Amino acid sequence: MSAKKSKKGSDKKESRFLHEVKEWGKAILYAVIFGTIIRLFVFETMLVPTGSMIPTINPPARLFVEKITYEYREPDYGDIVVFWTPYVDIESQKYLRGFDKFMDLFSPAKYRGHVKYVKRLVGKAGDVLELRRAPDYTAANPVYQLYVNGEIPPALEERRYVREGVFYDPSFYLGLAHPDDPSVRFSPYYRLYQAYKGLIEYTEFFETELEPLGLEKYITQDPSTGVVRVTVPEGFQFMMGDNSANSFDSRYFGFVPEEAIIGSPMLTIWPFSDFGPLKK
Repeated sequence: MSAKKSKKGSDKKESRFLHEVKEWGKAILYAVIFGTIIRLFVFETMLVPTGSMIPTINPPARLFVEKITYEYREPDYGDIVVFWTPYVDIESQKYLRGFDKFMDLFSPAKYRGHVKYVKRLVGKAGDVLELRRAPDYTAANPVYQLYVNGEIPPALEERRYVREGVFYDPSFYLGLAHPDDPSVRFSPYYRLYQAYKGLIEYTEFFETELEPLGLEKYITQDPSTGVVRVTVPEGFQFMMGDNSANSFDSRYFGFVPEEAIIGSPMLTIWPFSDFGPLKK
């Protein structure tokens, strides 16, 4: 009789254990599903390994990005924007952690394997952009301000930029896409083009999205002054980093497709010393 009771007690314990395992399994499954839904439609995270946005964002930083705001309105001048690189950035992929690589599985198919950049929006579709010498320009500190349609947007009044990339050479994008083309051999950026050959996969983006636009319509240079004016095409935006001297941005890689925009960074979650809302 005691043996039967012992067996029944053992069966009940086993049953309770299996029940607990199933309940925990359900809880984990629901958490994964719920977390994935949030990840896809509400929030995103990103790692910032470089100093292109210093002093606004200090590397290495991990940001919490909300994806709702730009579903209802487009970014405005001066907004800090997170977006998928329109090309594959091989070098930046080296900085990704296991978590980033796992979450990449849920990225839009077109941008799977791409990394995220964070920059400041400075130009919208239809805008004409031009860099002019800032009041504090000196030979030792050659800084410029960005004029949009002939004026400086209030949000960009305090920003200073370096006149590089397409604002210095209107054919910069072509040289970056085709670094071995004879036409760019004597470009002042020739060595830079060669250096980037193994760092980014840029040619496909240039040939499929930028070149068909007819860039000569959007990038012009005044032959008498050398001033370059850039018009942002429909469906694209222009992004630049706060740390202009050390930012690989639209001056170098071109226009950002509006569909590549992810959201707005709202919180620094790492390192803990910088934890808190992002100062914009």
